[in-house]
Amino acid sequence: MLRKNSAQRTLLWSGLLVAIACGGSYSVRTESGGETADTGGAAYAEYGGDGASEEMAPPSEPMPADTAAGGEAPTVATVASAPPPQQQARTQTETSTDTYADDQEAGFVDAAQDAMVTFSLDVDTASYTRMRREINGGGLPDPRSVRPEEYLNFFRFDQALEGQHAHRHEGAPFTTSLESGPSPFGGEGMRLLRVGVRADAMDQGQRPPANLVFLVDVSGSMASQGKLDLVKFSLETLVDSLRPDDTVGIVVYAGRVGTLIEPTRVENRGLLLEAIRGLTAGGSTNGEGGIRHAYDLAKQHFRRGGINRVVLATDGDFNVGLTGNSLIELIEEYRERDITLTTLGFGRGNDRDLERLADHGNGNYAFVDSQNEALRVLARDLQGTLQVVAKDVKIQVAMNDAVVDRFRLIGYENRRLAHRDFADDRVDAAEVGSGHFVTALIEYRLKPNVRVTDGRDLAEVRVRYKKPDGRRSRLTTQSFRVSDGESRLSQTSPTFRFTAAVAELAEVLRHSEHSNQTDLEAVARLADDALERWPGQWQDGQEFVRLVRRAAQLQR
Repeated sequence: MLRKNSAQRTLLWSGLLVAIACGGSYSVRTESGGETADTGGAAYAEYGGDGASEEMAPPSEPMPADTAAGGEAPTVATVASAPPPQQQARTQTETSTDTYADDQEAGFVDAAQDAMVTFSLDVDTASYTRMRREINGGGLPDPRSVRPEEYLNFFRFDQALEGQHAHRHEGAPFTTSLESGPSPFGGEGMRLLRVGVRADAMDQGQRPPANLVFLVDVSGSMASQGKLDLVKFSLETLVDSLRPDDTVGIVVYAGRVGTLIEPTRVENRGLLLEAIRGLTAGGSTNGEGGIRHAYDLAKQHFRRGGINRVVLATDGDFNVGLTGNSLIELIEEYRERDITLTTLGFGRGNDRDLERLADHGNGNYAFVDSQNEALRVLARDLQGTLQVVAKDVKIQVAMNDAVVDRFRLIGYENRRLAHRDFADDRVDAAEVGSGHFVTALIEYRLKPNVRVTDGRDLAEVRVRYKKPDGRRSRLTTQSFRVSDGESRLSQTSPTFRFTAAVAELAEVLRHSEHSNQTDLEAVARLADDALERWPGQWQDGQEFVRLVRRAAQLQR
């Protein structure tokens, strides 16, 4: 076997990247190093059924990534599957245009007409970090980019589990917490119900080994604004956070697609870092060709019983190749084969598509605007990103129409489900990872004759989920009485007040009809008040207050 020193390997990788950017072909060899459905207490059993479909069989267990027949190292090769890049070439100085889904804000619902709201959980955080990027850059975010649930779910509220109405569900991998109090920005008589779901945290050593294939956009657009440098930092952060028995492969795409390094055990850290540091940008973008190639590589090195995931790092500028429904079908096909998709956005790019791809790939979507965010997503929260503890997690909140006049769920517009989908196991929903904390807020008004001391039920919160390897859903329920809520805002927890402030910032920035008179300085004061009672210093909370005050200045 021919051995190459560090300089030779770097030269070969550089040649591969140049060939990909220019649309050529280049090859190099390198050293590589049936559970039973629980219907317990469901009031709407007529909706859905077991509906479990046969899982596609995963491929057979492959040869370990750092082993080849006769001791040979794996081959690193390119795949020429895209048209020449000159058709739609872009210069490095051009910037992408952000594109967003045009989700219509949901309004109040008359409880006498429909007393339920049903939705999938959401663990994405990209909308919040995009807002942070804009405000730090001296502007306000596009209202279409604001998804209130992603603002809420950026934050971890561990202390919320200490409240009186936190409930640990037997056999379930999560705890729910409920709290109610006056809505600080909703007007007279309006109240909020906070629903929190906290997934159990797993130790790094408890999770199965991971087979990760990174799909890195090295097109010309990634050369601007330091995007590729941030991608490199993110990849290095991840390599440093993984276990030695995990494997990492890297596929790069521009005008052409190529394998920079085949899945290699993280114990060969130096080889992986050398490949990452050799990344350079240039050419047009063929996202579909790259995605197909990355999935094929993940399938070849599939780890039975392990975590198999493609991680896309891009500014989202898919301007060549398969798009739309055909791309979604490809992602869903591999999802059914237990190969999931996470998307990481960098710079100004296609927010709409990156969110949609991750949703259909049973993964999550994060926007990386700084090295600190890379450390948060790929180091501190890595376990939540990799290790799913519950899949197809759906929530149904049934308000008691005998006491509730009207209500609305804040955000989650693109996560709404038909009520009948709640118990239908064929309907896909979100995955929740180790240690994730998910928050939902429901604003409501009690009927005129109902006092906050009323002993009747306010709502029943139902959570359906499947185990990571399960095919039948399980049901948990938790009831909350009107009198369980607080009559004054000052009596509520710091978590309640802080989440109310976060939601209101999102409402203001998306120009919600429900926040016409809100003063952002009042939002900052409410968050500050919550932080005064917070246990210890909370950097994310303090940054939020700073962002709110900066947004208030930019509004003037």
